[in-house]
This record gives sequence, structure tokens and C-alpha cells, in this order.
Amino acid sequence: MSKEDAAQPEFWEKRFRENFTPWDAGRVPAALEEFLKTETRGQRVLVPGCGSGYEVRAFAEAGFETLAIDFAPAAVERARQTLGPLAHLVRSADFFEFDPGTPFDLVYERAFLCALPRRLWPGYAPRVAELLRPGGRLVGFFYLDEGERGPPFGLKAGELEALFSEHFDRIADAAVGDSIPIFAGKERWQVWARSSRRPVV
Repeated sequence: MSKEDAAQPEFWEKRFRENFTPWDAGRVPAALEEFLKTETRGQRVLVPGCGSGYEVRAFAEAGFETLAIDFAPAAVERARQTLGPLAHLVRSADFFEFDPGTPFDLVYERAFLCALPRRLWPGYAPRVAELLRPGGRLVGFFYLDEGERGPPFGLKAGELEALFSEHFDRIADAAVGDSIPIFAGKERWQVWARSSRRPVV
């Protein structure tokens, strides 16, 4: 497998080691800060592809039981450095394969789905549904773009709904006003609730 395959940890390892991380906002997005103000403490949240870990701190300080994962060692190292005393919240793991133990109340999406090659997208929603408790929510930011190249790989019109409709119901959708340049004008803040229409196998 080529090291230029974004499905492989080596692809991301190289970028973190070379400090080529144009997706790194260096802060917590405003929509997440507002969301956390309204949420009940004690919920269990997964942050996949956590990168530098800014949001991990935000969830933890808001009273969430937080687990962050990444499969590139350099990303795990960067997140642990960012988090300091909260470094223990970050684990080296593959989103599609790790055993989470008990289900989560929330899965947080930020520049993770769009980092995955499109061939992996069909497995994303079923995996998120599997990781969530009944009624659990997928919350975060979704990158919409008609271009073919990536990463980031943009969702074309209708693709997000096609990917999620079998397992989730969208319950919130809003424009994002503080996007970093690479995502500007092309991302939405959305909340998707795990549907009870079909059981997760």
C-alpha cells in the first residue's frame, strides 16, 4: 500500500512530523463551544482522529467522560503534548477496529470523515452507529465540496444524506462562521441522532 494513501497511518504520520497540518485550527470552533454550554455533564464522548486535541480539552472541561483516538503516532504525541495533564484521554487506536467497551453518548466529527478516502465512507456511519448507545448523537462539522481531490475529501450534494439516512436522523444543521481557510464556506455544523428504525448489527 502506498504511503500516499490517506487510509494509512503513514500518510498522516508524515504530515504531523513535517508540521504540514493546514486543517489544524489551533482552537475550539465556536459552534462546539455553544453546544457544550447546553449539554448535560457526565456524557461519554469519542473524538476520533483527534489531531492536536483542542476539542478533547473542551469536552473534558465541560464535564464529559472523554476518549480521543488517532492511529498516527505523531498525532497521538501532539495531542498528548497539547493536553498536558489530560494526556491520558488520548489513545492510539484505529476507529474501525478498536474495542470501546461501553457505548458512547456522543461521537464528535471534525475533519475526520473528510480525511478518509471515499472508499471507506460506506463503513463510517454503521461504525458510528455501532459505537453509540440507542439515541446517541453524532455531532460536529461536515465538509461539503464538489471537487474530487483530497484530503480533505468533500461530500457532494446528497452524499451526506445517502451515507447517514439508514442509521441516523438529522436534528440540527447550521452554517459555520469561523471556518479555517481550507474549509471556509464549505462546512456545516450538524447533529445526527442514531435512529431507532433499524437495529445496529
